[in-house]
Amino acid sequence: MISRTILTTGRLILRRWRDSDRLAFAQMNADPRVMEFFPGLLSRQDSDFMVDRIEAHFDAHGFGLCAAELRRDGSFAGFVGLNIPTFAARFTPCVEIGWRLAAEYWGQGLATEASLAVLRHCFASQGMAEIVAFTVPANVRSRRVMEKLGMTHDPADDFDHPRLPAAHPLRRHVLYRLRRSDWSHLSEKGE
Repeated sequence: MISRTILTTGRLILRRWRDSDRLAFAQMNADPRVMEFFPGLLSRQDSDFMVDRIEAHFDAHGFGLCAAELRRDGSFAGFVGLNIPTFAARFTPCVEIGWRLAAEYWGQGLATEASLAVLRHCFASQGMAEIVAFTVPANVRSRRVMEKLGMTHDPADDFDHPRLPAAHPLRRHVLYRLRRSDWSHLSEKGE
């Protein structure tokens, strides 16, 4: 059997998706706390469609948003990984790092731990030159993760998300960047 594990960390296994992840993922996508900075909650059908799109992205590009499984008990915690956005903006085409964890796993450093492993892999093994991340300005938790990863924010890069209507309260986004050269410098310093 071919291993579907992509990366491991001290507490997590980052892997391709299983059908058994779908229910927990749908429950997470129906949680107003988790989806606070997204346009709306996802139905079970929309959540399953997202898993299908993630798996198709893996097949097409060789990387994607990995299911995050707790090593201690095999629980599905959410996802962490890489994605190529399909909308047009000043900074696209690009590769973004993203995460979404069930609320019960917040505040434990899991998103940072997994994202650091993803960045090590993408810069060292995949040879990517730059990774971006974006969210709405009010999403302080995600912005803290971006900063812990060594990503930098330049207000001149902020943008209006083209998939949201002009009057939508979540349309404005902040953009963070991390270049491989900056990552190498941070890694050498042990940060």
